[in-house]
Amino acid sequence: MIRPRHRLRGILPGSLVLAIGSSALAQERRAGSLHSLDVSLGLLTAVGGSSERDDVAATLFGGAHDAKQRGFTLRQAELSMAGKIEDWCEARAFLIASIAPGDGETVVELEEAFVQTLPHRSGLQLRAGTFFTPFGGRNPLHPHALDWMNQPIVASRVFGGDGMRGPGATVSWSTPGPTRSWLGVTVQNAHGETMPSFLANDEIYEERAIGGRLREQAEVRSFGDVVVALRATHAFRMAAESTLQLGASLATGPNPTGDDTSTLLWGLDFAWQAPRPQADAVDCCTFAPWSLQGEWIAREFDAGEQVDASDPGSPVALPAATLRDHGVVVEALFAIADRWGTGVRGDWASGSGASHFGGGAFGRADDPWRCDRIRVSPLLVYRPSHAFSVRAQYDFDDSDALASEVHSVWVGCEVVLGRHAAHVHP
Repeated sequence: MIRPRHRLRGILPGSLVLAIGSSALAQERRAGSLHSLDVSLGLLTAVGGSSERDDVAATLFGGAHDAKQRGFTLRQAELSMAGKIEDWCEARAFLIASIAPGDGETVVELEEAFVQTLPHRSGLQLRAGTFFTPFGGRNPLHPHALDWMNQPIVASRVFGGDGMRGPGATVSWSTPGPTRSWLGVTVQNAHGETMPSFLANDEIYEERAIGGRLREQAEVRSFGDVVVALRATHAFRMAAESTLQLGASLATGPNPTGDDTSTLLWGLDFAWQAPRPQADAVDCCTFAPWSLQGEWIAREFDAGEQVDASDPGSPVALPAATLRDHGVVVEALFAIADRWGTGVRGDWASGSGASHFGGGAFGRADDPWRCDRIRVSPLLVYRPSHAFSVRAQYDFDDSDALASEVHSVWVGCEVVLGRHAAHVHP
């Protein structure tokens, strides 16, 4: 499990479900002052269990806010704040807390905090601060914006438990309307626990080093030690007023296994959805009749030549190699009754290139973070209001790293109160 940098003990009891929010504060002041401030608090909780022990489930469910321990879990408490300055700029910040599975410590972290210009009539927009990397359809989303209660397998492998994010800036161009296009270039720091496919940090390489490789480059040496990400999307109007959005993403940057070693990520995604009922304009708790979305993510990790001298009497030479990992996730969600929805998600992940651990190399099949895996996850959701929802999820996991299949059942609750700023993602 990834250990957080900041911890507070005894602040939020894990089995308590509370939600506090404040309404919008709106007032016109002198030029350059704050126009409005939206503040909200949302909670994600879960209860359930798995046929495997919690320490094994922690590798099966790699998201930091996944439901993955027997009993109760406070997946996340999120305090969000958003405000506009005049008519050209806005700022947003998201502070989250959770109860760490196993040791029960309260983990507090700043998830995102950024300032961005409002879209210019030319379509240009600038964002700066710390934020989720615009890559794929899911990485930029917060847990409460997702229907399923755990990360897709390939997302956990490539983006880490907290999603790929960090300090940086994005310049983007978009067109308005239902056939919206978006094109953006992002530059972010390559190091830290939220950049596991790039320079990462020592904790990441102690707990889930890619292919068991060693971390040699421990600091940023030049401006070239950054991650550069590109993303493009385009939405189409289809038959029966349905909307189809297609996206493509690319990211590249250094990794810490040697001099001039790098990582390349690329992905393709789509989201196809039927129009929501007309009542949805005032009642956002209704479901679209159906929606289908999917994503393919691939990673090429160029590992440098290394020598593992952890055993001085028997050093192991690790040749330079390209470790490849890839996977796909597909989700289908349907409205079945008033404020009821059901769906199913399928995950598959694989790769190539041997992993290394301790005294020598071993097959990728024994590496829980790189082996072949399949997961099927049916879901049932009840959403009586826009501020409250309950969901039940079953997971069937088949991993080459385990001797038998794993069965897990979770029931989760989500509460969001107050004026929560809408998440707008490419």
